[in-house]
Amino acid sequence: MDMFGKGSGYRWLDAYIMAWLVELGTDSFCTRFLDYRNDPQGKTSGQMNHAARSGCRNFAEGCERLMTSTSSGLDLLNVAKGSLGELRDDFLKWLMRDRQLPWDAADADAQAVQRLDLDTAPQSGSPGSSDSPGASAHYTHRKFCEHVLKQYAKFERWLEHEESHVRANALIILCTRAAKMQEAYIRRQGEEFKKEGGFREKMGEARREARAQSAAGAEEQPPTCDACGSPMRKGLRKRDNVPFWGCANYPGCRETKPCR
Repeated sequence: MDMFGKGSGYRWLDAYIMAWLVELGTDSFCTRFLDYRNDPQGKTSGQMNHAARSGCRNFAEGCERLMTSTSSGLDLLNVAKGSLGELRDDFLKWLMRDRQLPWDAADADAQAVQRLDLDTAPQSGSPGSSDSPGASAHYTHRKFCEHVLKQYAKFERWLEHEESHVRANALIILCTRAAKMQEAYIRRQGEEFKKEGGFREKMGEARREARAQSAAGAEEQPPTCDACGSPMRKGLRKRDNVPFWGCANYPGCRETKPCR
């Protein structure tokens, strides 16, 4: 039984890649449009970058934690999703402070950003799949960064636009998309927990199975007496109930062996 959950396949998940795009886009936005005039203490920029980072890094840490703790893993995944919602509202505020409304759903740019899909991760089977054999086996930092930057380039016409409102609108959509992807992943982990249980349950079950197999193996293959060659039988020492092997010819043969 494999008692550990999956902790590494998330690197090629669309939910994780999209969170990276949001973080990179937010960093570029804050660098370009927030300065000493409209953010003299740097608090707005700091909070937005922190929320973007949380939406990405807490997702990664949560996935890693799922290996040994479903509860703490899901908590961190939920923090990541919540951070994306916080960041989305920051961009909504940016628009409203200039008395701007976010793009209508029928707007051409809104539809383009909404419908533009991420490319299939390199060396993996299906987009966003953590179950593909190649998803982790062929992972390298260089290949991952190349993939992320390639996906960023697909949205670059909006994320690097000269107008802050265009960037903000695009990031609002990407925050929403990333949060929905992460929510779907969280729900999937919950369903897997219902079916398979968590780490502690698996750990207890694995220990019980190992002990049962050890006991069964010991019973099925008793050692041979070194003195007379007869099979040996398991017994308990009277003074402390410690198990031992005793010769079946006892009392004719008093040979004993310790149990492992």
